[in-house]
This record gives sequence, C-alpha cells and structure tokens, in this order.
Amino acid sequence: MVEQEIVLKKQLGLLNGIGIIVGIIVGSGIFISPKGVLLEAGSVGACLLVWGFTGGICLVGAMCYCELGTAILTSGADYGYIMESLGDLPAFLFLWVCLTVLVPTGNAITGMTFATYILQPLYPDCGPPGIAVSFVAGLCITLLTFINCSNVTWATRVQDVFTFTKIFALIIIIVTGIYMLFAGSTENFQAPFEGTATQPGKIALAFYSGLFSYSGWNYLNFVTEELKNPYKNLPRAIWISLPLVTIIYVLANVAYFSVLSPEEMLASDAVAVTFADRTLGVMSWIMPVFVACSTFGGLNGAIFTSSRLFFVGARHGHLPGFLATINMHHLTPLPSLVFGCITSLIMLMSSDIYALINYASFVETLFIGMSVSGLLILRVTKPNLERPIKVSLVFPVFYLIICLFLVVTPLTTSPMECLMGLIMVCTGIPVYMLGVMWSKKPQGFRVAFSKFSAMTQKLFYAVHEDVKID
Repeated sequence: MVEQEIVLKKQLGLLNGIGIIVGIIVGSGIFISPKGVLLEAGSVGACLLVWGFTGGICLVGAMCYCELGTAILTSGADYGYIMESLGDLPAFLFLWVCLTVLVPTGNAITGMTFATYILQPLYPDCGPPGIAVSFVAGLCITLLTFINCSNVTWATRVQDVFTFTKIFALIIIIVTGIYMLFAGSTENFQAPFEGTATQPGKIALAFYSGLFSYSGWNYLNFVTEELKNPYKNLPRAIWISLPLVTIIYVLANVAYFSVLSPEEMLASDAVAVTFADRTLGVMSWIMPVFVACSTFGGLNGAIFTSSRLFFVGARHGHLPGFLATINMHHLTPLPSLVFGCITSLIMLMSSDIYALINYASFVETLFIGMSVSGLLILRVTKPNLERPIKVSLVFPVFYLIICLFLVVTPLTTSPMECLMGLIMVCTGIPVYMLGVMWSKKPQGFRVAFSKFSAMTQKLFYAVHEDVKID
C-alpha cells in the first residue's frame, strides 16, 4: 500500500494566467455596462473618464493583490487573505456571500448576456423573451461546468481560444469607430460633459457598472496553487492584462459614441449588436457571434476559478467536507464545480441584470476592501512574513479610500439593493455559529451528515486529498 497525495497540479503558465485574467474581465461587462455607466454618469465625457478611472483603480488593487498573493500562496484569494489577517468569521462571511451572491450572480449575468446575444437575431424587433434567455443561459452554464469537471487542460484551452475571439471582436469595434471618427462622426464629442451627474450616489453607481466590467482582475489569485512560478507569473500576468484591458475598454467606448448617440445607447439592450447593425451592413451578424463567444469564455474562466474557492473553503472546514474532494480520474474539484453550477442556475430566476450588477458590486467592493485592509494589518501583525513583492503603502490606502466612497455613497441612492447586500452578509453569522462554531452537534445529526457526505463522494467518484492507492 503506497500513500499518495492527490492535489491540484501546477499546469498554468504565464499565457494561461493572462488568458484567465483577460478572459474573465472581458466577459459580458463591456457589452452591457456601457449603458449602465452612461445611465448614471449622465454624459459622454464623464462616461469615458469613469472607464479610465475604474481601470486605474483595479490596477492599484491588483498591485496590492500581488503582495498578498505572493506572500500567502494558497488558492482562494480573498478568502485566504481575510482569514490570515482578520480571522475565521470575516473569512467565512466572504465565503458565504460568494456562495449566495457573488459567484452565482456573476455567472447568471454572464450567462444571460450570452443568451441575449445568441437569441437577438431571432427577435430583431422585440428582443428575446425572458424564459428563452434563462433557458439558454442555463444550458451554457451546465455545458461549461461539464467541460471544467472533465479536464483542466480542456478548460484552459477553451479560455485561451475564446480570449482571442473576444479581443478580436473588440478590435473590430475599435477599428470601425476610429474610421467613423476620421469620417467626421464626432457629434457626440462636441459637448462631452453636458448633463454630467453631480450627485455622489450617481457617480458611485456609475463606478459600480464600470468596475463590474473589470470584475475578474483578482481571479488569478484564486488558482495560485495551480500557477507555475507564481512569484513571477502572478505579477507579470496582472501588469500585462490590466493596462491592455483598460486601453481596449476606453477605445471601445469611444467607438460606440462615434456611431451611437447617448439616447440610442440607453435604448439598446445589446449595444455591440446595435453598433454592428449601424456600421457592418450585411456582416452585422458576426457581432452577436463574437459577443456570445466573449461571454462564453468569460463564464468559463469564472467557473474554473470560483470552484477553487469552494474547494479551499471546504478544506478549511468552513463548508461540507465533500466539497474539498478531487475527482481522482480528472484531478478536478468536481463537487465544487457542480455546487457552483446549481447556485448559478438558481440565480437565473432574476431577470433584472442592472439590479444584479449593483447588488453584487456593493458586496464585492466591501470584501475587496477588507482584503486590502488585511495587507495593512499583516504589515503590523506579521512584519517578518516573507513578501517577494512589497508595494508602497500609498496604494492600499488609496484603494481603501475609494472602497469607502463606493460603499457609503450608494446607501443614499440605492438603499434597498445595499440593504439586501448587508442582510445577505449578516445571514452568514448564524450559519457560521451553527455549522462551524457548534462542535458538539447531536449524534443523529453527525451520522446523517456523514452518510450524506459519503453518498455525495461516491456519486462524484471523488476522494479526499490524502488517499491510499494500491
């Protein structure tokens, strides 16, 4: 009998890392959020500034995550950083909101965007019905979960291919927009700041829509255990990816405004398709295809990385043990992937994408702020912790000031969405007390749960991290 450890393999190189970051960031956001940013910012000029500033904010946050990710080499990103700096309960609450809000909401939004663009050509006048959008989105989420369950290499190849496809789609938009500008289509830039919103709450919500489009900049930190040479490849992937995405996003929005008026953009549920209809003529059909490919790749990356969070949470005893198991044939965290799939399908019952964006962004900003504050706390409590990368304290302080603004100001303009986010965070406290702190559970409960875990492990053909192999 030889005891052998079954673990996640280090299979991800620098290009895979760039593909994951760019592939997740450039998902549904750039094809949905231009409308959301404009709706809250109020003018073309303010809209473009929001896109540039949000990219810069994410780069500052990513620099902080470089220090955290190379000092605390564990998959799970924010979960591990919050646990290390703030303790078990805050880390569990982050895990809880990821389970109930962030991951399923993000996947649902991306899946619904994929479905909308796929179905848009079939409903040119009225838009696709909600039930059809939810059905196709569910099929997409289920298919990608199956791919990720089957093989890590398959999942990363899907990510690399669709990353190229989405960048190509945005290049088409940018080149077309530049051509239109040189052809004299500059009406929307004559008075760029006319109608700019001045209320702090409106500005914060505009930033939420922009930051939603950059969501995923920290997702490579979720899979550091599978990243080759993380001390070098993590910061390199971040420094290459985020400036590239920021430039592409700003240019894409300039291109949109070179063709569509603010009123036309606000009236469109599929901005890129409307843009293509106005500029590409008989070839306009390619844009829904490219956008669908873009969202497909973004969803694949989100499913791939978020499952590792559930895996790590279960490994630390914050989730049922069967979620910390790996399929011994494919070396993938299959139970975690299926669990994430189920919660994402449940979230498809909501059809208001923009409410979902504000709802998720508020909670995400709150916990990313906690992770960055952990950097400052660890500088004091663990000064001798090995830090291959050490950033200036200016960066975390600046980022925390931005987070404070983004968390406090929306309370005046979208109190219900913010209140629902806070309630969801607080519901994790009794769950933590019952599931984690309560060690002396009744015998019948422990036996029943052990049988359930054993049945689930058998169903998934999974084994614990340490197994015996003949």
